[in-house]
Amino acid sequence: MTDMYTLSEEHRAIREAVRAVAEAKVAPYAAAVDEDARYPEEAAAALLASDFHAPHVPEAYGGAGADALATVLVIEEVARVCVSSSLIPAVNKLGSLPVQLAGSEELKQKYLGQLARGEGGFSYCLSEPDAGSDAVSMKTRAVRDGDDWVLDGVKRWITNAGVSEYYTVLAVTDPESRSRGISAFVVEKSDEGVSFGAPEKKLGIKGSPTREVYLDRVRIPGDRIIGAEGTGFETAMRTLDHTRVTIAAQAVGVAQGALDFALGYAKERQQFGKPISDFQGLQFLLADMGMKVEAARQMTYAAAGRSERNDPDLTFFGAAAKCFASDVAMEVTTNAVQVLGGYGYTRDYPVERMMRDAKITQIYEGTNQVQRIVMARQLLAGVQSQL
Repeated sequence: MTDMYTLSEEHRAIREAVRAVAEAKVAPYAAAVDEDARYPEEAAAALLASDFHAPHVPEAYGGAGADALATVLVIEEVARVCVSSSLIPAVNKLGSLPVQLAGSEELKQKYLGQLARGEGGFSYCLSEPDAGSDAVSMKTRAVRDGDDWVLDGVKRWITNAGVSEYYTVLAVTDPESRSRGISAFVVEKSDEGVSFGAPEKKLGIKGSPTREVYLDRVRIPGDRIIGAEGTGFETAMRTLDHTRVTIAAQAVGVAQGALDFALGYAKERQQFGKPISDFQGLQFLLADMGMKVEAARQMTYAAAGRSERNDPDLTFFGAAAKCFASDVAMEVTTNAVQVLGGYGYTRDYPVERMMRDAKITQIYEGTNQVQRIVMARQLLAGVQSQL
């Protein structure tokens, strides 16, 4: 189950390239994006220009063809300076992966190609007002009408809603069949009957708009179904197995960013006539932060390897990496605020923003309580029995 792992030369080059873009074109705007709760246009433009906006799209469809680890590195490095901006590549993968996993060749050519060319982002519409962790209880319906489908319903907590051009929407096509009665569709922002709620006022990731998506008799062509009718829920869950690894990457990135800042501050801040980094109590705090960030990183990279190979234990590893890394991110960012003391509690320093941004990684793409349910089921099913 374990990997002896080191980054290849190619992966190290990707990390360096993304870090350069992130530090030059993303970091300078991160505080203002948070303060004004505005979409990070500068980061979006920089990521698109460097082909980091949706690196996972295969070369066959005009994309960069990044493997799962390379995609993780992109998201980690952007999250290190701005979690809101890291949601651009992360959500583009989340929204489009159902098409990549289960869509027809025509659907892939059209929508993955448009995503790769920067003609619009891709969001993922699973959650509803009364169906969060219990996604099977969704009420959004899709009904056949001739060759078309007509969709009605409300989706909630949709990341980058209103900004994205394309949406993977899960809807009930056979109410009697529970999870086997759910299908997936591509809906476009321009489709008649699509509208959006007001942006949510959130604790963190304020630069990434979160809105409700309203579907009011939205008529779409029959060929916009993703895979066979009734396979949507299975596709949605397979998608999350892969994309939970990207949330782990966000968590590792924001934790590393907070640790970097705390280390620099501790070496400069003087109390009792010497740098606070000289005090053993603080050294132990920093040591634990560094140890846990590295453990989370290695688990995330190991999960990325399983995502790329589609290993049978990916479900366990995706849940474990997401859960562990996000818990570490919350702990490390909170401790970074502690290292800065009163200064850490102000918006003059980035660790306050990082602490607020880190919290969402414990919640979205399945709460950490749900991840523990997923892990336990995998363990009880014998997923580790090959050891």
